[in-house]
Amino acid sequence: MKSLGPGVITGAADDDPSGIATYSVAGAQLGTKLLWTALLTWPLMAAVQMMCARIGMVTGQGLAGNFKQRFPGWLLRIFIIALLAANTINIAADLAGMADAAEMLSGIKSYWFVVVFALLISWATVRLRYHQIANVLKWLVLVLFAYPITAFVVGADWGRVARDTLVPSMPRTRDEWSMLVAILGTTISPYLFFWQASEEVEEEKAAGQSTLAKRRGATVEELHLRRMDVGVGTFFSNLVMFFIILTTAITLNRHGITHIETTRQAAEALRPLAGEFAATLFTVGIVGVGFLAIPTLAGSAAYAFAETLGWRQGLDKKLKQARSFYTLILLSTGVGVGLNFAGINPVKALYWTAVINGLLAPFLLVAILIVASDKKLMQGQPSSRLGWTVVAIATAAMFAAGVAMFVV
Repeated sequence: MKSLGPGVITGAADDDPSGIATYSVAGAQLGTKLLWTALLTWPLMAAVQMMCARIGMVTGQGLAGNFKQRFPGWLLRIFIIALLAANTINIAADLAGMADAAEMLSGIKSYWFVVVFALLISWATVRLRYHQIANVLKWLVLVLFAYPITAFVVGADWGRVARDTLVPSMPRTRDEWSMLVAILGTTISPYLFFWQASEEVEEEKAAGQSTLAKRRGATVEELHLRRMDVGVGTFFSNLVMFFIILTTAITLNRHGITHIETTRQAAEALRPLAGEFAATLFTVGIVGVGFLAIPTLAGSAAYAFAETLGWRQGLDKKLKQARSFYTLILLSTGVGVGLNFAGINPVKALYWTAVINGLLAPFLLVAILIVASDKKLMQGQPSSRLGWTVVAIATAAMFAAGVAMFVV
């Protein structure tokens, strides 16, 4: 319990509306065919997030601050602009998914909820510390465990489930490769890389380590505790992913619902457990993880810009103390609201944001690998050879899936 912190919050935020939609589409379209990805992505995601956590803990600054010392300015600007663009589109898609679910439950037009949710999240992000929000809202993520319960209520062919989990079935068509890219992109997401490292810095500041010199270096015990924290957070994130795919496969795919166009169709996966309350359960889950994920999306881009451009930063600061930092958070959320009035399909938007993240992530992972192995930057505490190898495998897998998506 002592170890639980940023890793658990990051793991909870990873199952955002984009993730829920992507996993639901995967189960509905392909059944249990891609269950093996949940088993594969846990160690990959854990290794990536631990490497980012280690960079933040050891160097005393976030990813962008380290990139600034290692790479040319033009390349860093491409990274942070691409991150901001991807995160803003993701915010728009998450708001759309939350609002669409709320409309399904209340009958009130979704665009009202887009505005209301955006205002609430913006107010809370500026006025409250993120941990105050997360410590309350992460309990709403427990609603997602309705998916494992539903899987056992409905009953699955557990022999086939075990086979599809343990024996990978490689994609054969462009659509299947796109789905794999989306799953990798929504599980191993660029915004989580920046968020994890920056939150380590925030943790150290909260502990009184106010200067960069004081924050440099990490003890063996600190790294061990964070490794447990990240391991637990990523495990539960991937466990939820596994059961969303499985539940939608044995409820939607089994009954011929293979193309999800609305959140109502996605909510149907919970009907065997919740009956008429399926929409309520689904909406609470979507809205809860949305309130967790959107501050993470907006905040990670703001941290990256602040470190690159030398702004005052931190969610522990008041608005007047970090105006540029908070302005970017509010601007990104505001643009996300604007994109929603373009008439986008929520489910398609959520799915394609995962694809965008899947294409961007491997390029950032290459940069992370270079920083993590730099002994000077890492204060003589570079990443372990095992950790570096696992992240390199994740990078290669994401590059391969992205290429296959275009050439198959």
